[in-house]
Amino acid sequence: MLNVFLKKGAPMDSQLLKIKNLFIKYETDDDTINAVNGTNLEIKKGEVLGLVGETGAGKTTTALSVLRLLPKNIEEITQSEILFNGKDLLKLSEKEMMQIRGNKISMIFQDPMSSLNPVLTVGDQISEVLELHNFEQKSKEEIQKRVDEILELVGITPKRKTEYPHQFSGGMKQRVVIAMALACEPELLIADEPTTALDVTIQAQVLAMMNDLKEKYNTAMLLITHDLGVVAQMCDNVAIMYAGEIIEYGSIYDIFGSDRKHPYTIGLFGSIPSLTEETDRLKPIEGLMPEPTNLPTGCKFHPRCPRCMNICETTIPDYAEFDSHIIKCHLY
Repeated sequence: MLNVFLKKGAPMDSQLLKIKNLFIKYETDDDTINAVNGTNLEIKKGEVLGLVGETGAGKTTTALSVLRLLPKNIEEITQSEILFNGKDLLKLSEKEMMQIRGNKISMIFQDPMSSLNPVLTVGDQISEVLELHNFEQKSKEEIQKRVDEILELVGITPKRKTEYPHQFSGGMKQRVVIAMALACEPELLIADEPTTALDVTIQAQVLAMMNDLKEKYNTAMLLITHDLGVVAQMCDNVAIMYAGEIIEYGSIYDIFGSDRKHPYTIGLFGSIPSLTEETDRLKPIEGLMPEPTNLPTGCKFHPRCPRCMNICETTIPDYAEFDSHIIKCHLY
């Protein structure tokens, strides 16, 4: 797959992030957990890439590796590269990474309460981000003006900056987290299930706001989700992840409109209710994601695949290319 992505890669002047051959293993007292198994991804400037898969597929681990926020019990990541504007993040010092986190690359976590300090006002938490990356030596007045601006951008009146997180609703808390992430106008925003904890109405508002902010700042985005509706609304390209591997990659039109799909992707679509087709019941994917401590041989999906062949059980499939559409499956 690495050669496929290199061949189809964006010109260097538009390439923002390139993940090459990423393997991540966690060491525990009892087992080795194979969390990510040779992942390759690329994001261009201003692009929104959706990373889709079930819980346990390795999506969040991949995202955390970009910011070098993985737990300490991982094996050393070798023979892998995470290039951001041409620099390998895996080779930077912790001091250099601190200048990138929250400044050039920001992350929105799934639960806003885990990102907010309950004993600090929301204004203080946003200004803390700006002060940490105050390379232009802005005055306190200029920082406070920026706090007011970013709160207004996310639909919160600046008068509320003296309030504490517990005084905000779930949707408003997520807006505060997004304000913190965008305060320094990052080039890349990683959003890990940013709307999962919100009701449908607030979810739509937050997604619309994120889309508006992306257009305003031309911010590239890695959107991690299991919701294909969110993907259809927000993304330019989509990567389908299973058992730590990218098994399908393409434009939004490739994934949603093509007759060619990986059996796992077909299963994901089959699990979604349709407004146009009558059906007695949904068709969920049978079985469970394999344990990362005991991955199957051959194609990782073969124990659950309705179209499994003998070769699938023993041989890892190659990537089949259809212009911008790439599928890792023996069927193609």
